[in-house]
Amino acid sequence: MQRSFFSALFYGWLAILLMMLLSSLLMAFLIRYSSISEMTVTYIALIIGFLTLLFGGLVAGLKGKANGLLLGLFTGLGFTLMTFLVQYLGFDDVFSLKQLLYHIGYILCAVFGSIIGVNVSSAVK
Repeated sequence: MQRSFFSALFYGWLAILLMMLLSSLLMAFLIRYSSISEMTVTYIALIIGFLTLLFGGLVAGLKGKANGLLLGLFTGLGFTLMTFLVQYLGFDDVFSLKQLLYHIGYILCAVFGSIIGVNVSSAVK
């Protein structure tokens, strides 16, 4: 149980990392080769972030097959912690209130995705 929990967390974080890398590549091409406004880019990035955390939670829930709430919570918290560490250690800045609210939304998306993943994995049996 312990090993599968941490394995599921790892797969969830790996899925988030890969989705973020892929989406940042797509966003770079979109910004470079189109004339969309800055406000549109902000909303697109926010939606992509929510979908990425939802997908990462889904992967963690599918791999873990139990404790969907905890898996999603730790998946989202791990992402938030890594983001905070990059921002604090790399840019010497802490989260603003707006960023804190975004990250609460990210954590909730990861929890929701993980709950769905656990339920889908138990329904497949």
